[in-house]
Amino acid sequence: MEEKERVILVGADTGEDENFERSMEELGELARACGMSVEGTVVQKMDSINKAFYIGTGKVQEVKEYAEALEADVILFDNSLTPSQLRNLQKETGKPVMDRTAVILDIFSNRAKTREAKLQVETARLQYLMSRLVGMHDALTRQGGASGSMSSKGAGEKKLELDRRKIEKRLVQLRRELEEVETERKNQSKKRAESRAPKVSLVGYTNAGKSTLMNAMIDKYMHDEEKKVLEKDMLFATLDTTVRKIDMGNCRDILLSDTVGFIHKLPHGLVKAFRSTLEEVKNADLLLYVIDYSDKEYQQQIKVTQQTLLEIGATDIPVIYVYNKADLCGMEEIPRVLEDKIYMSAKTSQGLEELAQMILERVYAEYVQAEFLFPYSRGGEAAYFMEHTQVLEQEYEENGIRLKVSCHRADTGKFAEFLAE
Repeated sequence: MEEKERVILVGADTGEDENFERSMEELGELARACGMSVEGTVVQKMDSINKAFYIGTGKVQEVKEYAEALEADVILFDNSLTPSQLRNLQKETGKPVMDRTAVILDIFSNRAKTREAKLQVETARLQYLMSRLVGMHDALTRQGGASGSMSSKGAGEKKLELDRRKIEKRLVQLRRELEEVETERKNQSKKRAESRAPKVSLVGYTNAGKSTLMNAMIDKYMHDEEKKVLEKDMLFATLDTTVRKIDMGNCRDILLSDTVGFIHKLPHGLVKAFRSTLEEVKNADLLLYVIDYSDKEYQQQIKVTQQTLLEIGATDIPVIYVYNKADLCGMEEIPRVLEDKIYMSAKTSQGLEELAQMILERVYAEYVQAEFLFPYSRGGEAAYFMEHTQVLEQEYEENGIRLKVSCHRADTGKFAEFLAE
């Protein structure tokens, strides 16, 4: 069995982050999700961040001695470090130093499965490395000479320049490949849009139960094990956006999408890299905010979800708040429905039918009953309604096919010429 890297966690509490303690707990969870063994924690209360070392100079020495005493392999900080802070800390402690962004990037790199997710993660990782190249070369042998000449630079500087060029070249290649993948995905989205099935997106904190809820819906309405998504009790178990067509009965389908989970201090570079994948969220007709109600910091989960959705421009979409894992909170009444909220358990399926009803009431609110008469020469239009709407009555008359259907208002306008009097 491979031996785990031993890590100590370091945080600076300036009083600005009201969820500092929870953030440190999450850092430990992130480290363990990255295959590390958490050996200890160092926290410093301070008025402001030290520009050179992030923590105070005296605390740096304490961290160094603590890491040596615990035989730690890595020192992990609960925030993004600047290139100079990274370089200074590594020099003073003599240990590899990582920040929160780096460990999240590592997790994403290990979990990415599809081509698009791998390209997105590599893009974010290289952009992160680009700004920190200086901190990754401990010994730069600077030499004098006229500026602007590669030959006048030291070996370390030459290596930095070469590394930078390699990264820039790879980033150009990645952008080109991502554009190709994005075009393919847009074509798939366009085909799904043609079906007129309402789009519902699961969003929320990582490990809140989004994938569990999707699988519960698949179990109840599709009965297809192969359509299920990865469901695991860990941070960022799902990175890839998955879309499933769920038949809710009576010709009422929805397109349900499961997306990457959010987290406190999610690196901006990752949000940016996954922006195209999160288009499914932006184009949704309804969002299901999945919240881990058993987590004492569940209110913070909602804030983080709202902030991330604000970043990707998905704030004006109707929402149902799904307070999941309510069965772990000693609630006497499960499920419990309150307007745009439901307390339920995706794991036990308690509340699944009630949630389904809430979804249908919202996404099919724009659907109306209408009667059409299609001449036999316009069988294609009649076939469209038979395939994409709920047919309530169907008759074959002398002048054509008469259909009474439940359809979207837009269809009554698009096919107004065939509306029966």
